[in-house]
Order: sequence, then C-alpha cells, then structure tokens
Amino acid sequence: MTSLTLDWLHVIVLLGAIQGVFLAGALATKKNNRTANRLLAAAMLVFSISLATSVYHAAGLERVYPHLFGLAYPMPFLYGPLIYLYAVAAADRSRRFTWRDTLHFVPFLATVLAGLPIYAMSGTEKLAFYQNLLVGGDRPLLLVIADPLKFVSGITYSVLTILFLRRHRERVKDSYSSTERVNLRWLLWLGAAAAAIWALATTFEVLEFTSIGRIARADDFVSLAVAGLVYGIGYMGLRQPEIFRYATAEHPIPTTRVDAPVAQPEVEPAAEADAARYERSGLTLPEARRLKGDLLAAMDKQRPWKDSELTLADLAALLNTTPHKLSEVLNSQIKETFYDFVNGYRVREVQRRIAAGEGRALKILSLALDAGFASKSTFNQVFKKHTSQTPSDFRQALGA
Repeated sequence: MTSLTLDWLHVIVLLGAIQGVFLAGALATKKNNRTANRLLAAAMLVFSISLATSVYHAAGLERVYPHLFGLAYPMPFLYGPLIYLYAVAAADRSRRFTWRDTLHFVPFLATVLAGLPIYAMSGTEKLAFYQNLLVGGDRPLLLVIADPLKFVSGITYSVLTILFLRRHRERVKDSYSSTERVNLRWLLWLGAAAAAIWALATTFEVLEFTSIGRIARADDFVSLAVAGLVYGIGYMGLRQPEIFRYATAEHPIPTTRVDAPVAQPEVEPAAEADAARYERSGLTLPEARRLKGDLLAAMDKQRPWKDSELTLADLAALLNTTPHKLSEVLNSQIKETFYDFVNGYRVREVQRRIAAGEGRALKILSLALDAGFASKSTFNQVFKKHTSQTPSDFRQALGA
C-alpha cells in the first residue's frame, strides 16, 4: 500500500474537497428554494471531485488506482453552467429546472462520450497513456479540442452570470423600495470569484504556450483557488438571504370596493394605441387612470412609504389590486420604477423637514430613517439621484 504524503497546499485542497461533499449534502436537503440549492449542491460535488483528483495526482495515486484516471477531466464543463443556473434559480425561487436547461450540459456530455475509449482502457493502458502525456507525447484529438474549450466555456459563463446579476439587480427595484435585504452581493461575489479563477487558469495556460514557460505548480494554485471558493460558499451559501420574500402570484381583486370609482374622461383618439395595449395586459386605460389616482391619494394620505420594507405586493394589497397591474401603472402612467417612485416620496419628506428647520435639532440620518430609508448609504445615493445634491449640500444651500 502506497503511503500518502502531502504538503500543506494539498492538505488544504483535500480539506476543501471534503467540505464540498458535506456542503453538497447540506444544500441538497434545504427545503427553501430547492432548485437553486440543489444546483449549488451539484456544483459543490463537482468541485470536490476536481479537488480530490488534484490530490490524487499529487500523491501519485494513479499508479495504485489507475481506473480513476480521467474521472474529473470533463468536470470543468460543468462549473460555468451550474453556477449560472444557480444564480438564475436563486434570483427567482419559483424557477424550476427545465429540459432547456439541459442544453447547457451538452459540452460535458459530448466530452464524456468522446472520452469513452480512454475510460474503457485497462489500468495498464491508462498508466501508459498518462506517462505519454507527461513526457510530451502525441495528444489525442479530444484533448486538443476540449482543453481550450474548457476555458472558453468557463469565461463565457462567468460573464453571462455577472451580466445576468447586474440586470437582475435593476429588476429588483420594480418590486422593492429598499434593497438592503434582497441585494445580490452574495451572488455577485460568487460570479466574480469564479471569473477570477478562470482568469487565473487561463493566464497559466497561455504562459505555458509562450516563451515564458509553465509556472511551477500552476495547477496546484488553481486548485487552491477553487478550494478557497468552496470554503467561501460554505461560509456564505448556507446563509444566503432570500432574493424574494413574497410570492409573486397575483393577489385576488375584491369584487366590491369601499370607495366610489372616480369619474374618468373619455379616451382621446391619440390614446387608442395605449388603450389597446392595456387591454392586452388585462388592464384597461380607464382602470389604469383610476388606479393611478388611488395610488397617488394613498401615498399622500396613508404614507405607506414610511415603511422601510414596503414592497410592490404590499402596496398592491393596500390598493386592492395586483402587483402586475400596479407595476403596469407605474411603468406607463408614472414612468418610474417602484423603487424610484417610493424613494422619491422619502426624499421629498426629508427635504421638507430640512427646509422646516428640523435638520438643526435632528441629524439628517434620523430624518432619513424616519422617512423610510433603511440605511445611510442608500439614502445618500438616492437623495443625490433625485436632487443632484448631497443632503449636506442641500441643507447648506437652504441655510437650514
């Protein structure tokens, strides 16, 4: 029996592989957002296999267990798709895995099928094949094609993941007035970390084919980076916040209303196109105008914007309508996102109180929190967006 001797780097990598297996089990059994957690569990299992294979080669175990040789070779084709699909599913807990999602795994399956002749080799043949690769012998067509495609796949999916999360960060503002508790920093961190690892691996690969030559222990450093990613996911993945905390299903519209409908003007010919569009979405133009009036009245009288956790669904329930219809009114009638619309009221409230001299007795942050802002950073950012001034500049300009 060959003794197992590992240096500190490979010990860290091996521990990362072991943690990845336990993390995969924990994620697979989580009850909330099962699709996302199972995809992340699959990614952890794939990472663990790759890390274990790194230790397998470092310890020279291919001589003892040659049949395991090549097991992890296709795995990099799974990294990108699994992380990307995890981000998509984590951003929408109603998302389910579909047959179209399986198309992301075609390169992996193609690589496995193309490698079947190698997998079918005897242990002695696999050892000879491996030794031939180590001394720079002829490489089979599979390796010539698949090796560069791994990097193309990894980098492409990293970019797609980050772009998706950036777009989704803006879409969140259609449903939330404060995004502190539903931000995507965790997922952006994951996407950025994966992109950095692929960039590192690609750099080492390019250097190998240049006059600079191969960096000593390049593969070990990449494995160490992957192990670090697994450790990070172990710390943050199980603590990830829900991106959406309310169901997106339509709220039922009551058959009666306690308030009398507001008389509406006749539809002008120029608005016929808009009316047709509203009807296609299930919201007529007169209803949209009435809902807009109800919305503005509620914002002025009931001041729901003072609730820092106000959501589109909350406001829709207050108006006895659905989130979909309220969103339609905000986009077409008011031409603002829910986030900007609600925070506009909060900014104006802070402006009013500063102008009234309350900024002298109370800190501006206190005024902001009382108006419904959830944090100082968000308040400063939103205030400047709406007024083109910082809160302090606004107060100084008024001399308040």
